[in-house]
Amino acid sequence: MTHMEMDMTAMNTASALRRKLASGETVYGVWAALPCAFSAELVCAEGVDYVCVDQQHGLVDYGDMVSMLRAIEGRRTAVPFTRVPVNEPWVIGRAFDAGMQGVVVPMVNNRAEAAAAVAACRYAPKGVRSFGPVRASMVLNSRDIAVVGDSVMCFVMVETREGVTNIDEIASTPGLDGIYIGPADLALGLGLPPNLDKEEPEHVAAVEMILKACQKHGVVPGIQCGSGKAARKFAERGFRFITFTKDSSLLPAAVEKEIAAALGGDSAVNSVKQKGYV
Repeated sequence: MTHMEMDMTAMNTASALRRKLASGETVYGVWAALPCAFSAELVCAEGVDYVCVDQQHGLVDYGDMVSMLRAIEGRRTAVPFTRVPVNEPWVIGRAFDAGMQGVVVPMVNNRAEAAAAVAACRYAPKGVRSFGPVRASMVLNSRDIAVVGDSVMCFVMVETREGVTNIDEIASTPGLDGIYIGPADLALGLGLPPNLDKEEPEHVAAVEMILKACQKHGVVPGIQCGSGKAARKFAERGFRFITFTKDSSLLPAAVEKEIAAALGGDSAVNSVKQKGYV
């Protein structure tokens, strides 16, 4: 087996994630918003299929992202993704040049924006990505565009009323791997309070529309969840790429839970339960 073949079959590459999804498996991941390589290492627990470094709403800059990427790679289990801050070719290409295996592109409202995101991930003639895989070529032991370009994954986020209205044309965009739902952002787009556990009929209907469009057009439906319990619920509904927690939520939740146990008494425990931590 060549070095290239070994890397393409490694557990922490986009190709490995593609194989899992193609076989019908659901993949589970963690969102990383803390600008810390060590925390990125810590969340690469057994069973975590991907870790997505958040450059949009977290405190992570490009340098932090590269350090976190290297830490995730070092565990050799989870596939490194990043949510880029904006749908711009140079931003997307730079993430892949560093070695990221997939991107989540925010605020995609129509077919043209989805197509632009896909094009930014692919080299000519399939796209507009500029060739300079400085670190990616080292990670994958290749400068072949089929390895450093075609294998990487592109997810777009639908999080506005316009995006939901255009969901069928977005989901049918050639080359798109999946659509990712941020329930809080989608709620804002629908004029609802922004949180993860949404039960308003309009929100539920919008999520179902996105799911059905993904299934119709053969792209992977993804969603952000706040707990493993919620992740299981969405997996049973048909979602395949599911974030079940984020690092910036785990730490305060654990502290709240343990201080409630230390203080004792039903009132302390109930206070923590009301915040959704236990």
